[in-house]
Amino acid sequence: MDKETAVKYWLDTAERDYQTVEHLFVAGDYHWALFVGHLVIEKLLKTLFVKRFGGISPRIHDLPRLAEKCDLTLDDKMLDKLDLITRFNIGVRYPDYQQEM
Repeated sequence: MDKETAVKYWLDTAERDYQTVEHLFVAGDYHWALFVGHLVIEKLLKTLFVKRFGGISPRIHDLPRLAEKCDLTLDDKMLDKLDLITRFNIGVRYPDYQQEM
């Protein structure tokens, strides 16, 4: 997949997922809205990575690590928010893991 196609893919799927977030939020499904919201942020970071560096985006889901790989300079408050969203996503995806924490 060339750079242009990859960028379009990530942006299109992020937009579609964002619409899902809005529907879930209106319906009061806040946990799932945040879960899918994580995917939106992840896809936007992967878009940025491909735009900046080309190639294939990192196959990771950790938002702070993705931001780092994109060479973003974020303050501690933003990094903490990205970390919180990532931890929540793992907790929803793997409820047994959350209980062990």
